[in-house]
This record gives sequence, C-alpha cells and structure tokens, in this order.
Amino acid sequence: MTSVGDDDALVIRMAIAFSVIFLVATFPATWLLMLFLGNIGTHVSYWGTLPIGILVSALLGGASASHYDTR
Repeated sequence: MTSVGDDDALVIRMAIAFSVIFLVATFPATWLLMLFLGNIGTHVSYWGTLPIGILVSALLGGASASHYDTR
C-alpha cells in the first residue's frame, strides 16, 4: 500500500520529466525561430521565442500526422 507522500513524489517527478521532455521536443523549432529572428534584427532570447516555438512544433506535428478516417 502506498502512502500519500509516495503519490505526491510521483506526481512531482512526472511533472519534472514532462517539462524536460517538452522543452527538448520544442527545442528544434524554437532554435530555428531564434536564428531567423536574430537575422532580421529582433535578437529575441530562447525564453522569448519559446511560445511561438511551441505553436510551430504543434503545427508541424499536426500537419505531418497521417490522416485518420472515422467512418
């Protein structure tokens, strides 16, 4: 039987793991956006570019997913 403390520790570990995986998964799109925005003179940091990097990652993931027919 697990105690409440064990469940809390598991939730914290899973949240940390999700955060690390999320940042690693969105890194390529965010890095390329940083390079592009740096070339046009905006000089935005990683944390400033991260929100649009998340959107671009989701857009690319959705566009490259295979079509699923529900009929």
